[in-house]
Amino acid sequence: MITVLFADDHEMVRIGVSAYLSSLEDIDVIAEADDGTDAVELALEHRPDIILMDLVMKEMDGIEATRKIVEQWSDAKIIIVTSFLDDEKVYPALEAGATSYMLKTSKAEEIAKAIRETYDGQSILEPEVTGKIMNKMRATQNKPLHEQLTTREKEILMLMSEGKTNQEISSELYIALKTVKVHVSNILGKLDVHDRTQAVIYAFKHDLIQ
Repeated sequence: MITVLFADDHEMVRIGVSAYLSSLEDIDVIAEADDGTDAVELALEHRPDIILMDLVMKEMDGIEATRKIVEQWSDAKIIIVTSFLDDEKVYPALEAGATSYMLKTSKAEEIAKAIRETYDGQSILEPEVTGKIMNKMRATQNKPLHEQLTTREKEILMLMSEGKTNQEISSELYIALKTVKVHVSNILGKLDVHDRTQAVIYAFKHDLIQ
């Protein structure tokens, strides 16, 4: 039996979908939530096999709820079920840790199928979502690596090129040493280099140093 938590702020949607799913022999909706805060609490309390998560809810949206659940329970399998396909919803939801992404226009049996396949370890994405991801990947591949750097990361790369240590950068920018280390690690990862020296060499080659 696949246990399910369904989080959605529309009561009639919850009642309808939950009733259908629970009528199936292999699926049981064991808990429901009408906002993100409750979704997090119930997910961590019941540890269901699958979490159906709406995106737009009161108090805490589905993206933040997904992030909080995954932070505390990395094995959680979350299926986003929403009406939204815009970039501001799709990418953050997947980056937060959602496994699958379905639309509310999907038929009930399609959602049940997605539950079974996600439970089996697959990632089920609407065709439109897959297309968005592929387009983003192609766009990223065509851009120079340094265009992924944030303004703060570019600032820290500049200080790295001046030979400043993490502690000196921390003091100059008035940020925690731990934060500097995280930024440096992100810089190395985004530039696909192994150490600070290579990062500085990259910066000079691409005229990033003023």
